[in-house]
Amino acid sequence: MTAANRISYSIALALLAVYFPWGGTYLAMKFAVETFPPFLLAGIRFVIAGSLLYLWEIFKGTRAPAITHWRNAAIAGGLMLLGGNSLVAWAEQTVSSGIAALIVGTVPLWMTAMAWLWQKETKPSKRILLGLLLGFSGQILLVSHSLQEASYSAAQAWGCLILTAAAFFWAAGSLYSRQAWLPQSAIMSIALQNLMGGALCLLVGVVTGELGQFDLQQVSARSLWSLTYLIFIGSIVGFSAYIWVLRKAKPAIVSTYAYVNPVVAVFLGWLLADEQLTLQTVLAAIIILLSVVLITRTPAPRKTVQTVICNQQQFSGLDGEGI
Repeated sequence: MTAANRISYSIALALLAVYFPWGGTYLAMKFAVETFPPFLLAGIRFVIAGSLLYLWEIFKGTRAPAITHWRNAAIAGGLMLLGGNSLVAWAEQTVSSGIAALIVGTVPLWMTAMAWLWQKETKPSKRILLGLLLGFSGQILLVSHSLQEASYSAAQAWGCLILTAAAFFWAAGSLYSRQAWLPQSAIMSIALQNLMGGALCLLVGVVTGELGQFDLQQVSARSLWSLTYLIFIGSIVGFSAYIWVLRKAKPAIVSTYAYVNPVVAVFLGWLLADEQLTLQTVLAAIIILLSVVLITRTPAPRKTVQTVICNQQQFSGLDGEGI
């Protein structure tokens, strides 16, 4: 098997780890916020996940990060975990999950546009643009019932604006993470982003008064199990796979998770939470999955494959700190 083929298979496996664990986090977060405030929930989740990964790397003998690494991790983690993940949880207090899924579904469009205009990557091909638009159309079909029933208030309007900002921040943080000077060890890099992003979430939770509203005795067993899932499956498995694949694949391919996750979430909601599953939902899921196939099966230019191979050599390192 050639180096390019090995990388392609690794990317495919990493994408599957992002698609399905993160799809499950929608339901896990729904159960967790029943008894956890949203910013404190995110902070606890990411700080614990980051601490476990950090201790693992130190135990392995990975060198301690430099101050610049911590700073860059704070920027990336702040954009993605505070500006992206936590803002979505906050906005869903006033906006329906259907509208939230639609707005968050714009992440692939943001990432593709910013990678082209900001990071000067190759202009997206017509096939990729078609796949992005097809996936977004599937998102609209998936949540159109919610859109028809929504009655907008000032709070809901603000929620939609916050969700738009969250999609933008997540895309910006993802692209920043690809090029920022972070630890050579991918796991240490992920640990720092979790730690710094989680610390910022906790800080916001304290500033907004969530700590005073939180009653540990009222936390349900379902919320605790959901938090456990979010830490180990959502953050350690899903987020780790996401950060790794960001270094290896084009943004348009990586961002397809934003189309697949809601589909997974809908079926899990139907299976585990007695949520309605309609023919319209199934049709939307098929359209979304077709868009993912269209994007991921687009041939990459030769220079892109060469760059990926060089990147893998760079991140493997010469000091035993590779992935």
